[in-house]
Amino acid sequence: MRTQAEKSYSFSGTLFFGYRVAPGTELYFNPEVVQSSPMSNLTGLGGMLNSEQQKSSGASPTFYRARLFLRQTWNLGGDTTRQASQANQLAGDLSARRVVLTAGNYAVSDIFDGNAFAHDGRTQFLNWSLLTHGAYDYAADTRGYTWGAALEYYDDDWVYRFGRYLMPRASNGQQLDTRIFRHFGDQAEIEHSHTLAGQPGKLRLMVFRNRMVSGSFRDALAAAGGGAPEVADVRKEQSKYGAGINAEQNLAQDIGMFLRASWNDGKTETYSFTEVERSVTLGLSMNGQRWLRADDVLGIAGIRNGLSKAHRDYLAAGGTGVFIGDGRLNYRPEDIIEAYYNVRLSKATTLGFDVQKIFHPAYNADRGPLIVFGGRLHAEF
Repeated sequence: MRTQAEKSYSFSGTLFFGYRVAPGTELYFNPEVVQSSPMSNLTGLGGMLNSEQQKSSGASPTFYRARLFLRQTWNLGGDTTRQASQANQLAGDLSARRVVLTAGNYAVSDIFDGNAFAHDGRTQFLNWSLLTHGAYDYAADTRGYTWGAALEYYDDDWVYRFGRYLMPRASNGQQLDTRIFRHFGDQAEIEHSHTLAGQPGKLRLMVFRNRMVSGSFRDALAAAGGGAPEVADVRKEQSKYGAGINAEQNLAQDIGMFLRASWNDGKTETYSFTEVERSVTLGLSMNGQRWLRADDVLGIAGIRNGLSKAHRDYLAAGGTGVFIGDGRLNYRPEDIIEAYYNVRLSKATTLGFDVQKIFHPAYNADRGPLIVFGGRLHAEF
């Protein structure tokens, strides 16, 4: 991050189209536009400030296809519930036992690592580490989307998921590698819904494995010959493993809390998401009914991000990554506190106020702290 004060913005808009091709078969299409100007050219942090800037753009609007996918549902029996119509979800009846196949172009996080209180940068927390697991280096192009398929089995309170997706051809690249049986991102997740003290909650356990051509931090250090190491010089076939635990729990009708903890092996360069290899997040979300603003929402969360020993040694020796690297490193975990308040202006619009305080940005004890204030106008029709 630069030492002087900075300004940043993002604008994004998405259209959601859905069509029922046949009973149980649905087709969805989302064109999208993005325009943004990030702080410090989107460098200097592990937990980036604005998850909408993950979609990468520039000062001119960029139009593209965000999603084009097919969803097939096979109802197998059990209690039936009525599903309301919303974005990328057509109204219909769903049975408690069912199989769902989602195939095509979409974001991995559309299916995996959901959370009612921290999963949407347009309406909830802004920081990338609160969008999903910080250490979840999930398959995606530079806009956060990919191609692939996920199979889900719903059995009353349990859900089992598995998905395979295309990885980018290069680290944080836009072009995807279509050799899905050679280079891929696999993930599996188990989800359980429960009731605790009369309040609903969910617990999710996820593991992932990526296979791609990438550079190892230890290989780069060995090849440096006393100079600054460079992972791009030692790229070869590699695998990355990781896991995450995700919990959400209502404490009362108007208050919910969430917890995420994630880890990846940290042996190779960040490939699709951000430079985090250990992450813990904890937060609360509360609507405003206690102060007679029931449609307002207050959220507060804490983040602790960390790096593997190999990655720390690489940065300390002068190596750099896509987002971080000072030429040296006085390592400390990166700690972030974020709070937001959404004011409901109308049925369709909210005005949000956000503040983030970052300690040891980019894991460097010689930097920070820094404070970032933000505003957000959101409309959906």
